[in-house]
Amino acid sequence: MSNNLPTIAILGGTGELGTGLARRWAEAGYRVVIGSRTQEKAAEAVANLQNVMQERSIANVQVEAMDNFSATQAADIVTLTVPFSHQSSTLEAMKPALKGKILIDVTVPLVPPKVARVQMPAEGSAGQIAQLLLGDDVRVVSAFQNVAAAHLQDGNDLDCDVLVCGDSKEARSEVITLVKAAGMRGFHAGSIANAAAVEAMTSVLIFVNKQYKCHAGICITGTGE
Repeated sequence: MSNNLPTIAILGGTGELGTGLARRWAEAGYRVVIGSRTQEKAAEAVANLQNVMQERSIANVQVEAMDNFSATQAADIVTLTVPFSHQSSTLEAMKPALKGKILIDVTVPLVPPKVARVQMPAEGSAGQIAQLLLGDDVRVVSAFQNVAAAHLQDGNDLDCDVLVCGDSKEARSEVITLVKAAGMRGFHAGSIANAAAVEAMTSVLIFVNKQYKCHAGICITGTGE
């Protein structure tokens, strides 16, 4: 732990979304472990991230590289940012190391090539697949699906809200703390069953982005937050 903050692992953390979240959390003072199928690929992502930090004169960040399983073992909270096609196989392999932890599932059930069309799995959502696969020993929280990786990468302020779904209110609250640390507002959005609506919105936003050549997000109004 760093300053009593939880250690965060990001599995499949070498992509734009994973490294964007790593950057935000590392800047906020968290120890971040980027995981990949091989430690070499994770190390490359860490080196690139450290170069960005140096360019922005950001010092004393804690970012490490490990293979996915070692990253899961080292973390208090695990974030999954792999494509939907690799979700189940990755979670099956990580299951022994996930016991007792919070899993933030960022997976979206996109079905190429028609990723701008909502196509949900029979289980209801990727978040529900994760919870069913991992069982009650892991508190699955679905979040960050509607945030453009480009916005996380650019290091600027984010005018974007995050809907947080999960069966444990305590776990949702912990994830909302991480949302705030990443520079956004987080909102309790109900049980893991509600992840279906949030995940589906991603395809809608992809369509909007293509139509208007932007990186759209969502914003919750009227709450007084």
